[in-house]
Formats: sequence, structure tokens, C-alpha cells
Amino acid sequence: MSKISKNVILVLLTLTSSSFLLFQLYYYKHYLSAKNGSGLSKSKGSRIGFDGTQWRAVKKFIMLTSSQNVPVFLIDPLILELINKNFEQVKNTSHASSTSECKFFCVPRDFTTFALQYQLWKNEEGWFRIAENMGFQCLKIESKDPRLDWIDSLSGTEIPLHYICKLASHAIHLVVFHERSGNYLWHGHLRLKGHIDRKFVPFRKLQFGRYPGAFDRPELQQITVDGLDVLIPKDPMRFLEEIPHSRFIECRYKEARAFFQQYLDDNTVEAVTFQKRAKELLQLAAKTLKKLGVRFWLSSGTCLGWYRQCSIIPYSKDVDLGIFIQDYKSDIISAFQDAGLPLKHKFGKVEDSLELSFQGKDDVKLDIFFFYEETDHMWNGGTQAKTGKKFKYLFPKFTLCWTEFVDTKFRVPCETVEYIEANYGKNQQGL
Repeated sequence: MSKISKNVILVLLTLTSSSFLLFQLYYYKHYLSAKNGSGLSKSKGSRIGFDGTQWRAVKKFIMLTSSQNVPVFLIDPLILELINKNFEQVKNTSHASSTSECKFFCVPRDFTTFALQYQLWKNEEGWFRIAENMGFQCLKIESKDPRLDWIDSLSGTEIPLHYICKLASHAIHLVVFHERSGNYLWHGHLRLKGHIDRKFVPFRKLQFGRYPGAFDRPELQQITVDGLDVLIPKDPMRFLEEIPHSRFIECRYKEARAFFQQYLDDNTVEAVTFQKRAKELLQLAAKTLKKLGVRFWLSSGTCLGWYRQCSIIPYSKDVDLGIFIQDYKSDIISAFQDAGLPLKHKFGKVEDSLELSFQGKDDVKLDIFFFYEETDHMWNGGTQAKTGKKFKYLFPKFTLCWTEFVDTKFRVPCETVEYIEANYGKNQQGL
């Protein structure tokens, strides 16, 4: 019996020890390792999100552009908004400082958007080949240079407008900005030609390229974002505010050439002198209103000249601008007087049919018409200087686009034909 008891006791002790050992293993696996793992994920050396596709694609793109001296800067609206909200924190972050979490470039999205100024780019073809060698699949979008449409022999010359470089599931959209005469930057429409694979990326999600755009030349600054050194507009909020109002429409150069083939241009001394004075007056008015922060556009005869013949109508004898009445500022008259343009006439009042006229050089007049918005239309008032008789001119509702005119960036109604027809009817040549 004693021998049997000893054997039973040994078996029981062995089973107990084994059970305890199994319990320890189970406890370590399911409790201690989980606890230690969570502690490690929060430790100083961990980097949350930096293994994501977006961050790795952006990092590789920045390495590529830096090594090839490609002058790119960040214009992605989503990321610029995040940077702007945390601007002070981002400004004070250096490349050497520890970044434990990817907060900007790791935000889920299909694209990250950068821009470059084309005139500063020295090695376009070499860059393209190196990008593909680094694993990027790149697509180049070209189209004709609208700046050359006025010149028959150069019309149709193609320039790069957009690059899209894909790495794994994330794509970099590189918007190519071209310098224009009015010292502003322009990008073209992203129009897919027949040979391009429509499934290469989700093109409809692109935030630039649905239409041509124009921007003031931004001052840039370098910051460190998620451990990467990037250039961004020095005033991110101002650039963001420009985006929804950046649509650009070209002057119709081909139609203008056809117009002058049918109706000879007036090259008399008087006509040339007037056009020179009118150009100077337009540029001075633009400078004055920009300082005030007042939106304006080419109106009446000046708008007709831009649309029909891409120049100032030599027999019009004045310059016409439009302003929404909600953009009126009380110091507008004094601002023009300070610029050397005395007030000639003031008709109506702010509440009804306001119109201002300023006297430029050589009897060239600047007329500013203020527009009022109703439920289904807009209107501006007019007053006959000699008789005081009042008129009311109705316009269909319109939006504003940028254009280039007399070497300056101006706004015009995007719905130009409807606007001019409301002003002059449908019988104007070229409409």
C-alpha cells in the first residue's frame, strides 16, 4: 500500500506541476505579452503610421525631387488645411526633433499634390527616367501652349501640364505652373488623350486640373512635416482661399485673328495713344483695387474688347469695370484720388444704382459699375450725365473667372457670352 501511495502521490505532483506550468505559459502569452506590447507601442522609439503607403510614397518622391533639384512645393488642400490648423506647432518642428506619430502625410487619400514652377526646372527628361527607376509609374500630360496661340508659326507647341507618379496604391500629382505675363502662375487643364489608361488612377478625385487655374505667385517657406522637409506657401490660408476661385479662361486668340482679318485694326496715332493710356489706367485701377481687397472684373466695352478681339477697342474712349455692391468700401474714392485719379462723376447711392467715374490721363475715363443681386438675376444702374435720366440693366447671374488682358491678370464673367449679350444684344461681331 505504501508503494502504491507513493506512486499516486508522484503522479499527482507531476500533474499539478504540469498544470501550473501550462497556466504560467498561458498567462504570459495572453496577458503579460499584450501588456508589454502596448507599452512598447507607446515608447519613445516607436513611429506610428510611418510604414503606411502614403508616407512612403511621399518620402520617396521628396528624395527624388531633392536629389534632382526639382523645385516642388506642397499644394495639397487637405494637408495644407491640417498644417494651417497646427501652424505654430509645425513651424517649431525641426528635422532633428523626434516625431512619434505621422499626422499629415498619413491621412487616408488617393493623391498627394505638389506643384513646380516650370521655368525653374532644368532636367525634366532625366528626372522622369530616374522616377521610373525608383519604382514610380509616371504619366505625363501635355497640351498646346495657349500663350503662343497669337503667333501662327508657334501655335500648337506642346508643354507639360501635369505629371502623375504612382507608387503602389498611392499617387503623387505634380501640377506644372507656368509663368504668365502678369507675373502670376498658371496651370492647364488635365485633359486625357485617347491613348491614356483611364484606370491608371481615379482621375475624378484630382483637385487640380478640372479646368485651367491662375494663382498669385506664392512666397515659399521650408518646414518639417512628419519628419520630411517640404516647401509650402508662406501663407497657407491665402493659397487655400485662392483655390476655389482660380478658374482661368483664355482670350480667344484665333477668333481675334479672324476678326482683324475681316475688320482692319485701327493703327492711327490717336487709336494707339488711347489704347496705351487705357492699358495704363486699367493696370493702375487693378493695383488700387487689389490694395483695397475689392474684387472687380472687366465690364461693358472693355469686356467686349477682351472677348471679341483680345485688345482694347480703340474707339471706346473709356475703361469699364464691374464690382459687386457687397464688395464696396467707403474709402474707394479716396484710394483712387490718392492714386492720381480724381472723381469725375458719382451717380446713385450705395443702396441703389451706384456708379463712379474717375478721370485718367488724356481725357481717358474709368467707369465703375456696381452690381446688385436679386433672386434670379443681377443688375446695375446707369445715369445719363447730361439729363440725369436713370436706367436699369439686367444680367443673368454669373460667376467670375481669371483671364489675361493687356499683360495683367483680370477677372471676367465666366459666362461671357451671356453677359455681353445682356449688355449689347446678339448682333455684336464675333458673338
